[in-house]
Amino acid sequence: MLTIDQKLTFDQKLDNLATLALRVGVNLQPGQRLALGGPVESLDLLRRIAKQAYAFGAPHVHVEIIDEQMGLIRALHAHEDTLDAADEERTEMVRSKMERGDAYLRVTGSDPDLMAPADPARVARMAKAASIANRPVSDLVQRSHMPWTIVAYATPAWARKAFPELPEEEAVAKLWDAIFAATRADVADPVAAWDAHLAQLQRANDHLNARGYVALHLMAPGTDLRLGLADTHVWESGGSNALVNGARFVANMPTEEVFTAPHAHRVDGTIASSKPLSYQGQLIDRFQLTFRDGAVVAVTAEQGQAALEKLLEIDEGSRRLGEIALVPHQSPISQSGLLFFNTLFDENAACHVALGRAYETTMKDGTTRSLEELQADGFNQSFTHVDFMFGSDALDVDGEKPDGTREAVMRGGAWSF
Repeated sequence: MLTIDQKLTFDQKLDNLATLALRVGVNLQPGQRLALGGPVESLDLLRRIAKQAYAFGAPHVHVEIIDEQMGLIRALHAHEDTLDAADEERTEMVRSKMERGDAYLRVTGSDPDLMAPADPARVARMAKAASIANRPVSDLVQRSHMPWTIVAYATPAWARKAFPELPEEEAVAKLWDAIFAATRADVADPVAAWDAHLAQLQRANDHLNARGYVALHLMAPGTDLRLGLADTHVWESGGSNALVNGARFVANMPTEEVFTAPHAHRVDGTIASSKPLSYQGQLIDRFQLTFRDGAVVAVTAEQGQAALEKLLEIDEGSRRLGEIALVPHQSPISQSGLLFFNTLFDENAACHVALGRAYETTMKDGTTRSLEELQADGFNQSFTHVDFMFGSDALDVDGEKPDGTREAVMRGGAWSF
């Protein structure tokens, strides 16, 4: 087992993170272009990634610097009748790069409370318009047309939310330590560490595919849900293969999950969140959803109910599930005991589901079959895909076989196999 090398400096760990994003995340190939973007605060990491990409043989790195405050400014000050406008020209530019096969790498570090001063209804209109305009891009992402990944940067606003009891400088340092640990950037050979980790995830993936379950039963405080699985579902883990070149890539860094497609019309019961959801700069916390025939029919939330209700109104598919992911409670992120207020990390600390669109790659031959065929097998279509966490050390999961018999998949949040 590879252990943390305490001799690594901060710069070495940040370089490791850049290396992992390129070599493991998008698995950049010689001659392949890179589309890179992230918040203005992450310029240091963006520059390191670009430098390494050129050293790996990239002919061009397109860099997009994002100032997320611009979104808040628009939500607060734009005229009401303009909120349904979106940047279709940017979408077309990104789509053309993706269709060509450019690797797509995003750095994230959003302020979880960014949109708190804004009216949730205005934010929801902006988000819906952006989702609709971005559909050509999300189609390519969901189908793994090209390699893509997301990595994190410890921004001050995010650090203050994660560690409110600490001075800002200490909070940022602690968040960096957590990011480096979760991504294995703090070991001497991080690429080898990821190879070993992905092999471990693949073993769980292979076991679940071999069992042939038609449904999962989720049981925890506040949760009692029968979640039917799509008829031709397949389980996936950390690594996927890009259609453009067949190379393996890892979409999320970190990743601790094994996931597949629920059946859009065969989910019944209730499910309760176990961690807050940061959605469009708004926090949604301590919420419960009730499903009937696959669709949400009732919702309660102690915080952010208006934002949650607006999410469910994006389209018909946003009231249904597009992903079920199993993450053992013993995952390193869970055992850290930290609440990141960032879905990239928090979803890898707990089992989770996603409201909205399913991944074509979680359906047998999903990238070559028509949407109508996939939907006939239970595939959920939507303009959105939003994960929320329900897992804990109190979660039990049963797998249901075609004959109706059930067997343990998880007990107390741990694998039962």
